[in-house]
This record gives sequence, C-alpha cells and structure tokens, in this order.
Amino acid sequence: MKAARRDYSLLGPERQRAFERGLASGQWYQCPVPRKRMKELMQRSDHPALERAILWFALILGTGALAVWSWGSWWGIPAFFLYGTIVTGAADSRWHECGHRTAFKTQWMNDWIYQFACFFLYREPTVWRWSHARHHTDTIIVGRDPEIITPRPPDILGLILTIFNLKGGLLTIRNVFLHAVGRISDEEKDYIPESEWPKLVITARIWIAIWAAIIALSLVMWSWLPIVLLMLPQFYGHWLVLFFGMTQHIGLADDVLDHRLNTRTVYMNPVFRFLYSNMNYHVEHHMFPQVPFHALPALHEEIKDDCPEPYPSTWAAYKEIFPTIFRQLREPDYWVQRKLPPRKQLAPEADDVATVPAE
Repeated sequence: MKAARRDYSLLGPERQRAFERGLASGQWYQCPVPRKRMKELMQRSDHPALERAILWFALILGTGALAVWSWGSWWGIPAFFLYGTIVTGAADSRWHECGHRTAFKTQWMNDWIYQFACFFLYREPTVWRWSHARHHTDTIIVGRDPEIITPRPPDILGLILTIFNLKGGLLTIRNVFLHAVGRISDEEKDYIPESEWPKLVITARIWIAIWAAIIALSLVMWSWLPIVLLMLPQFYGHWLVLFFGMTQHIGLADDVLDHRLNTRTVYMNPVFRFLYSNMNYHVEHHMFPQVPFHALPALHEEIKDDCPEPYPSTWAAYKEIFPTIFRQLREPDYWVQRKLPPRKQLAPEADDVATVPAE
C-alpha cells in the first residue's frame, strides 16, 4: 500500500500531531560533556572569526576584480562562477554562525556580517533568524521545522531549481515586496514574534531601495555589470550552499528527538571547512548550538564516542544521500537508520554533565 504524502506546512495537521506526540519543543538528547569542559568550549572570541572574515573579504575582492576585468570575454564565465561561489557559497555558513551570534564575541560584528550575508543569499534577516531558531528547536519535526530542504518523497525538481536558487531566491524577491507593504504570511507569523514584524517591513524596504540603486547604476553605466556583480551571485553562486546543505539532514530520520539520528557529521578537507565554517560538524552544532564554530572540532573529540561513526568524506556522505533520495521516490517511508553506540557514561570523578538548551 502506498504511503500517504505528509503535509510539511507549518499550519497543517502534522503541526497538531507534533504537539500531541511531545515532539514540538521537545527534550532533545545531549551527549554527556563535563560542565567545566563545556564552559571552555563555549568561550567566544573575535580573533578566529575576524581572521576568517578578512580572508573571505579578500577573496571576494580578488575574485570580484577578476570578474570585472574579464567582463565581456569568455573568461568572464569561470571568473563570475568563482566570484559567485566565494561570495554566496561561503556566505551561507557566515550567515549561519553570525545568526547564532557565536562567531564573534563582539555582537555588532556578528550583526554586520549577518546582514551582509543575508543580502548575498536572498534571506531576509528577520525571517531567517526566527526560522532558524525554530529549526533548532524542532529539527526535522514535520509540521514544525520550516527549513526541511525536501520532503519524503523527495522534491527532485525543487532540488534541481535550488542549485541556482530559482526556488527560494525568486520566492524571496516576491516576499520582499509583500513585506515592504506589511503583508506577512500566516506561516511566518507562526514563528516570527509580532514585535519583530516592523523590522521585517523596514528591512524589505531597504532591500528594495538597494536593488533600485543597483539597477539605476546599471542604467547610468548602460551595462549589466552592477546587476550581475551585486544582484545575481545569489543565483549563479548558490550551488555550493546546496552542496553543503544536503549533507546535513537529507535521508535521515524525521520526528525524533536525537540529533545523532537526523543529522550528519562529515569529515571535510581544509578548504571545505573554511568555506563551510566547520559546519560539517553538524551533529555537534545542533546538539550544542552555543559552541562557536572554531571549537566544533574540539567538541567533536569530546562526544564522538557517543555518536554514530562520522562520514569519512563528503563523497562518502553523497554515496548514501543520492541512493536514499531515489529510493524514497519509491518508498517514502524509508530513511537511513544511524547506528548508535552503547550509552556513554561520565567517569565518577568527572564534573557535572553540561546541559545546554537549543537556540
């Protein structure tokens, strides 16, 4: 018998079912970590993020200059592809960490880069701050999590369109104009507090003003260059966002209160870890979201014996993801079942176990 397609909206019957089953705002499993060690891991510092931000902006300026220099030639295609990948692909993890306000110790630095990254991802700052908070509270809980990339059975067309941000990006443009006149959807109202709605409206109007200024500059220069350089990287550079994002949760369990079962940790090379800001340690991040990105490898060492085996490479993760997606087209109830190790216990002389709530 063919399984019934579930309703992944935030206002449908799955929402009520999540509450009835105790999944909404539920109590998540956390690996035991000594409290003293957790306090050390949670220490924030400007230096690691500032060092990486300077390198990131240098790469943006360098690849952007190369793209401008190659404008009008065939060399422009790879040059703009590289520029878009650096500015947008790497913006995703910066948006993420600064949205958690853990990247920098100095909060205005978090907020500034968060706004910058939001613009180059076409993610409205207020919408996504609260959307992501819900994602952490109810990770892959159907009817509650607004950031599930694809349902079961998978939306193959949606995934293909997301390579170039043609699904989310175009929807954002539409929503920005709606928000600018004060129209907020019922689903957005479900996770954005009413006190935050004015920020949403103001930011939408600012974005429209920036877009208008970029278009005006293109008209004055009588060139597409400003638009391609500042308004379109969100599309031609978005592939890397999906490439990393698909490794996080796709194909794993939904409706569970254990991040070890619905989230992947994947070992990646240094270049990927820089571009992705160590978010490949994704089980660790979801379990303890207040730990800054630069401390995630150390956190991984603390909890790895209480977690499933990490994926040894991105390739290894995708060797599981793609077959799972195609199998779910035929068997929507199928998911990858991660093998948990025996329950880990702290040594008797260890400090109290840290308990860190999700953000």
